[in-house]
Amino acid sequence: MREKLASRLGFILLSAGCAIGLGNVWRFPYVVGQSGGGGFVLVYLFFLAVLGIPVLVMEFAAGRASQRSIAKLHAALTPEKRPWFVYGVIGTLGNIGLMMFYTTVAGWMVLYFLKMASGTFAAMPPEAIGASFSGMLADPWQQGVAMTGVCVGSAAVCAVGLQKGLERVTKVMMIALLLLIAVLAVHSVLLDESGRGLRFYLMPDFAQMRKVGLSNVVVSAMGQAFFTLSLGIGAMSIFGSYIGCERALLGEAVNVTALDTLVAFCAGLIIIPACFAYGVEPGQGPGLIFVTLPNVFNHMSHGRFWGSVFFLFMVFAALSTVLTVFEAIIACIRDYTGWSRTRTSIVLAVAMPLLSLPCILGFNAWSGFTPFGAGTNVLDLEDFFVSTLLLPLGSLGFAFYCCHRFGWGWEKFLAEVNAGKGLRLPCGVRLYCAYGVPAIIFTIFILGLVRRFS
Repeated sequence: MREKLASRLGFILLSAGCAIGLGNVWRFPYVVGQSGGGGFVLVYLFFLAVLGIPVLVMEFAAGRASQRSIAKLHAALTPEKRPWFVYGVIGTLGNIGLMMFYTTVAGWMVLYFLKMASGTFAAMPPEAIGASFSGMLADPWQQGVAMTGVCVGSAAVCAVGLQKGLERVTKVMMIALLLLIAVLAVHSVLLDESGRGLRFYLMPDFAQMRKVGLSNVVVSAMGQAFFTLSLGIGAMSIFGSYIGCERALLGEAVNVTALDTLVAFCAGLIIIPACFAYGVEPGQGPGLIFVTLPNVFNHMSHGRFWGSVFFLFMVFAALSTVLTVFEAIIACIRDYTGWSRTRTSIVLAVAMPLLSLPCILGFNAWSGFTPFGAGTNVLDLEDFFVSTLLLPLGSLGFAFYCCHRFGWGWEKFLAEVNAGKGLRLPCGVRLYCAYGVPAIIFTIFILGLVRRFS
């Protein structure tokens, strides 16, 4: 019998936990900084509504109707259309591929929380903090221990069970994450000289958008809106399979998207005003979190405390995604093999650290491997395959499968979406879902390839 979540709140928090991750709290603030501030945020929200929500509804509907993971979803819904089974294999590999580098970055967050809480960064000069990050990357043992702890701990939570393990832990962690982000956002907004940062972040400046390049802003916003919800590899469809038909799915997708967006927005409220208050450029890229912000906390009153709270928030954001994607992988393996939850979790606890080693070694022993030229590494290659290839192509597959006769079909999809109480998907959006959404996804896919190889 299919396992079920204990409550609607559990479903929303688990789904939001899968979406809320480092894309929200690490990538979003520096992309805002690079893309002109408030104008980018406005365009991002637009694409989140017109692209992210429809694809999320498709994943939820296919999961709930099939009561299967992405591995066997198509076989359950359309057994006569055998070629779709390939899509299940691709989705399973996409979830595994995501964890091959995401667990390493989650380990970085754990290490930085421990370093900040222990006072390691206190009174360090800026160059020493930069050297500390470089030293961590050069040490495969330090990274390996943290990454293995993330993998084993996540597998252990999933092994306990859906309700008693994953749902219970994720509820506590997500509520703590929301409380931490609220406290940090209020603190950042109340900093002296934070006003300039708030104006940059909240007030669209079209002159600044033109300076950055309107096309660059639009492309960045489309990509961020698409990737922030972790769509395309079936990680969301698994949670659709764990719920009943009491609620229509459009409203649930809106709730999950709103919660995901709230966290991303508040992450910007934490980081951007603090950067302006301390004269830091917010568009510095990925190093903003690990090199620049520890310096900001060093200059802040009670900086060690606030830095510890910030990195604890980052740990929760990273682990919420790791836990939920681990659950998706476990569900896929169980659908393929028929193994028990405990056995599958043990196998994953052993296999995932081994699969994640190339990412760690790419920063030290294998640093000579530069797949996209100087300055790139194994993580860039793995991220390219998942983020640039599998996520958009997977979402394109969901759109075609749910909205066309050669897949599941619009009528069956619409009936599943609108089963239950709540906000309903109107039949009039069929052409947009069937052709408009795929066109936008294909555009993102092509632009991602052009950006990478140009």
